[in-house]
Amino acid sequence: VQLQASGGGLVQPGDSLRLSCAASGLAFSRYAMSWFRQAPGKEREFVASLRYSGGPTYYAGSVKGRFAISRDNAKDTVYLQMNNLKPEDTAVYYCAAGTPIISQIREPSAFGHWGQGTLVTVSS
Repeated sequence: VQLQASGGGLVQPGDSLRLSCAASGLAFSRYAMSWFRQAPGKEREFVASLRYSGGPTYYAGSVKGRFAISRDNAKDTVYLQMNNLKPEDTAVYYCAAGTPIISQIREPSAFGHWGQGTLVTVSS
């Protein structure tokens, strides 16, 4: 299983970025796909999750209304559209695949497959 995240970069506050995560080696449509992030000196935290295409989405309160998760099962890819970025969004963003129950959807331990991370830096 491989998850390849891309799309990070250096942006200014208020800018937008779209992260992508291409999966291979797994039955993509059967997995919940999530994004987590880890800022320097902090624990990895949940950002967003989508269990299946067209299904309910889950967001951390800090990104709700600014970020949007989506997936394209034909391309085995999950996306994270990030709008109105803030300096506190600076982190390494990781995509993850798993089969968590709803109550565990925000827990990193519920996801068995991880990408390598892509760095997002928001700074003026």
